[in-house]
Amino acid sequence: MNRTAAISRATKETDISLNLNLDGQGKGEISTGIGFFDHMLLGFARHGLFDLNCRVKGDLEVDCHHTIEDTGIVLGTAIREALGDKKGIVRYGSCILPMDEALILCSLDLSGRPYYVSDAVFPTERIGEMDTQMVREFFYAVSYSAGMNLHFRMLSGENSHHIAEGMFKAFAKALDMASSTDPRIGDVLSTKGSL
Repeated sequence: MNRTAAISRATKETDISLNLNLDGQGKGEISTGIGFFDHMLLGFARHGLFDLNCRVKGDLEVDCHHTIEDTGIVLGTAIREALGDKKGIVRYGSCILPMDEALILCSLDLSGRPYYVSDAVFPTERIGEMDTQMVREFFYAVSYSAGMNLHFRMLSGENSHHIAEGMFKAFAKALDMASSTDPRIGDVLSTKGSL
């Protein structure tokens, strides 16, 4: 089964091309113009064992908002497309991930119903050139574009870098679990018969 997607999206604010392989080896080639965001997306690819190529040209002269939010929209769309009809997938995934003093829980359901909940609090307004409030905007965009129920809980954390990195890595591990297949699931894991 070829679980890949290639998505391009161009607006007056951003021009994005993204390739995703859910069954990859953790290889990433990322260029968004925002160093810390690149670091987070590389961590997502590596720890989820996804292959991710992402090129973004955004209106960074305004701020980082459109670049990060629109990348979330495109990544969520790619996840949804790569999953296809979702036959055989485990559907649910969760991870409690330690990142130094930060401990982050991520739990998700590839249900087709988008919802986003997070109680993460960042002690600083920025990490490098990335506004910390954009972590929420990114994951919100991913969850709604992918049609996934996505929850984060910050069990502990004092350093903004560690909190954000814990969220991206925990999301990667939870998505890898949820998108994995189980031969016992012949169709889709739902009493409705579809996801």
